[in-house]
Amino acid sequence: METTAPVAFITGAAKRIGATLAKQLHQQGYNVLIHYGASKHEAQALALELNMQRAHSAHILQANLCDMGEIDVLAKEALEVWGKVDILVNNASSFYPTPVGSIDEKDWHSLVGSNLKGPLFLSQALAPALIKSKGCIINMVDMHIDRPLPNHTVYLLAKTGLASLTQSLAVELAPHVRVNAIAPGAILWPERAMSEKDKQTLIDSIPLGALGSPDDIAQALLFLVSASYVTGNTIYVDGGRRLHSNASA
Repeated sequence: METTAPVAFITGAAKRIGATLAKQLHQQGYNVLIHYGASKHEAQALALELNMQRAHSAHILQANLCDMGEIDVLAKEALEVWGKVDILVNNASSFYPTPVGSIDEKDWHSLVGSNLKGPLFLSQALAPALIKSKGCIINMVDMHIDRPLPNHTVYLLAKTGLASLTQSLAVELAPHVRVNAIAPGAILWPERAMSEKDKQTLIDSIPLGALGSPDDIAQALLFLVSASYVTGNTIYVDGGRRLHSNASA
């Protein structure tokens, strides 16, 4: 199908922050490509919701971003839907602790694959289409790229690499494609259990005194999408937490 609407491709868009980004871009008139890894039912439900609002405006795509073959197929399938991609949001991410002494190759494959390898090769595969549309890439990094988070060596290695990739691509793809990043702080509680004491300790480390929301990330995204003279930058959306002495807690 062809469309006059701009097309946004969001990885890891079936739930949590990714789903909010897809909804906000859809609300702005974008057709959205919703990538998912394992969350098929959530992706289908989101696409159904958006297509009920505007027919044929959302489409789901599945791929393992740690697998080069699947990344190449994903890029081709994305372009086959509406013939173009105007925005690529590299949001998909694996996140779990890897204390030194317990790190193995599986951790490397999963964390570096989803957080760095996937964004690099997907951006490369879609670069010709993004150049043609004079589009943009937005990478989701982490506020901890400047402040190590204990026991998360591999995850932060990958996210720091993604921050560096943002700047490299901003230079290599200029002047046709802008490339920026968003560094979230505490936006949603982790999908693991946390005690009330641990939650309060985290809140106490945020100068603005509250958890953020996915809508805060979406606001930064919409700014970067429209900021035609901004490239190679990272916007921190963390309530000032990176400034707090206990931000690594």
